[in-house]
Amino acid sequence: MPLSSIISTRRSVLISQVTLVARISSGVPRMNVQSPPPSILKIESRTQYVSPPFGPADVHSDPLVQFRQWFANATAPLNAEQGKSSSTNPTFSTKSKVLEPEAMSFSTATASGIPSTRMVLLKEVDLKGFVFFTNYTSRKSKEMIENPHVALGFYWKELRQQVRVVGRVEKLEEEKSDRYWKSRPLQSRVSARASLQSSVILDEEELAKRVKQVEERFGVQEGKDVDIPRPEIWGGWRVIPE
Repeated sequence: MPLSSIISTRRSVLISQVTLVARISSGVPRMNVQSPPPSILKIESRTQYVSPPFGPADVHSDPLVQFRQWFANATAPLNAEQGKSSSTNPTFSTKSKVLEPEAMSFSTATASGIPSTRMVLLKEVDLKGFVFFTNYTSRKSKEMIENPHVALGFYWKELRQQVRVVGRVEKLEEEKSDRYWKSRPLQSRVSARASLQSSVILDEEELAKRVKQVEERFGVQEGKDVDIPRPEIWGGWRVIPE
């Protein structure tokens, strides 16, 4: 597995401000009025970062091992005092260095090469690759069936770091999908049963009706967990770096 399959970039451009150029009527105080027409969106902010040296000698030869190290750093406590909560420890924090570091952009493409990107959540990094879960009838799943080549992107703004992954996908083993499905909160299982991803619905009432149907079918009661089996159209995918 080549190291180039996962690349970490510590120099990123942070867009901290967006200036929308618009014309302001004479009755409104003029603030930062510029000449371009209102259809132009100008990004004028620039943030310069100073990062420590970073090169081939700083990374592990196994990209998956390296990613686990980076991810462990992203999920580490904000300060050394975390985990030592007490009445005399006002600096105690339950926050990690990065807010939701498992969030990743996920890019697929049709057989003809038309791309699409969305955000999904990483759920596991095993010995083969990166695992996430979704509906098998969704647009991304259909595109993965047509074209197994995909790309992932993690952006950890707080660390000034991004990680990208290029590889191919395979469906996760059913027993692993079953295991994760059972670990999900009850309402997440109900929603997954009721939702038809990437399909058009008339309104929220239609979705609410589908949720009620699922709850009635499986006898869902408030404050009580019930066994809702995983539907065949829902499960995991694994991205194998190449």
